[in-house]
Amino acid sequence: MVKELVFGHRNPDTDAIGTAIAYSYLQNQLGYDTEAVALGKPSDETKFALDRFGFQAPRVIETAANEVTAVMLVDHNEPQQSVSDLDKVKVTHVVDHHRIMNFNTVEPLWYRAEPVGCTSTIVWQLFNENKVEIPQKLAGLMLSAIISDTLLLKSPTTTDYDRHAVASLAKLANVDVQTYGLSLLKAGTNIADKSESELIDLDAKSFKLNGHQVRIAQINTVDLDEAMARQQQFVAEMEKVCQSEHYDLFLCVITNILDSNSMGIVVGQNDVQALFEKAFGKVTNHTISLPGVVSRKKQIVPPLTKAFEA
Repeated sequence: MVKELVFGHRNPDTDAIGTAIAYSYLQNQLGYDTEAVALGKPSDETKFALDRFGFQAPRVIETAANEVTAVMLVDHNEPQQSVSDLDKVKVTHVVDHHRIMNFNTVEPLWYRAEPVGCTSTIVWQLFNENKVEIPQKLAGLMLSAIISDTLLLKSPTTTDYDRHAVASLAKLANVDVQTYGLSLLKAGTNIADKSESELIDLDAKSFKLNGHQVRIAQINTVDLDEAMARQQQFVAEMEKVCQSEHYDLFLCVITNILDSNSMGIVVGQNDVQALFEKAFGKVTNHTISLPGVVSRKKQIVPPLTKAFEA
């Protein structure tokens, strides 16, 4: 059988990397020949999970067509979030929990998308459906992905499927969910030793909304005041990125993982910022309070999309 690469989105988070590893393992057990790779280096949080459960970070690729003719996607489907030469390879499988946008294929494919909190939850279901045993270490990595994406089951994206998956995987991995979960999330909140440029690119995705190029980054912290003290530097760096990458709007959401509240920093063209304000309210000095907002997928992109299309 011809080898395929399995990978998540650019600027990978714990779900993108952990689920790629898990789905590649599952597919290999089902008779495929796959390798989990990544479209970027792991974050501090992801490194914590990989180290905790004894995994090496997948190798990073820039292109896929120079290695394989077919790929499997996890945790994304939008081409602008994927490998740069996605149009030059065949996508045979997709497992995702995001909206489906600008995704087209020449041939039919295997596609599984569910509105759950984490792609790893879907892969957990696939292990069960195919009666494939989940190794202890892999269970820990999959658990880490769900904890990360749902902020320890506090995100509004969390479903009963995620809760069942967490309970099952925690038992297999032999870890206490609350103790390990807080350690994992806190591992990803150290921002003091990172530049503004690094921080706004760690967890950022690009979206095309009614012809406008929009960039949305998210930074998790346990000290919102510490992060917001760097507001002017964030604004300056975001404006540089808008100019160089031709974004019409750049939103950086800074989330306090302890109380599930966020602040937004916004830069962009005035007319496009006005569309943002239709969805979220007045922006003052590039900032806006976003109480209770923790999910880019469920609480930011949908209202933005509606505002841009109105």
